[in-house]
Amino acid sequence: MRVFIDTNIVISAILFPKGKVAAVLSHILNKHTVVVSSYTKDECFEVFRKKFPTKTSLLENFFETIGFETFNCPDQYDATLFPEIRDTKDLPIIVSAILSDSDILLTGDKDFDDIKIDKPLIFSPTQYYEFIKNY
Repeated sequence: MRVFIDTNIVISAILFPKGKVAAVLSHILNKHTVVVSSYTKDECFEVFRKKFPTKTSLLENFFETIGFETFNCPDQYDATLFPEIRDTKDLPIIVSAILSDSDILLTGDKDFDDIKIDKPLIFSPTQYYEFIKNY
């Protein structure tokens, strides 16, 4: 299965390595193909530079050591071909998740809650955790 991870998943897993998001991400890394877009990586570095400048090395180490597939988010796309999302800053995430042929989009962002699409399935870390804990 291909699992696309959003920026907030990366940040949460790094800052809280013993938390639920980190446990979910660890499971995904062991069982599935992780997909990270170029947009997600850029956004992660931007957030770390602004909010956690002393921890940027943790982010660099994360991307250097985990196994993942990079999807290059297109610079231009027709937004009308994709689901509408309240926060337009999140549009590159849903575009990348769809175009990368991911099966699941893992995000903690509530703006994705109202999106109704067949693929990828959209899970919060808690929903994914509940989904896998019985297997």
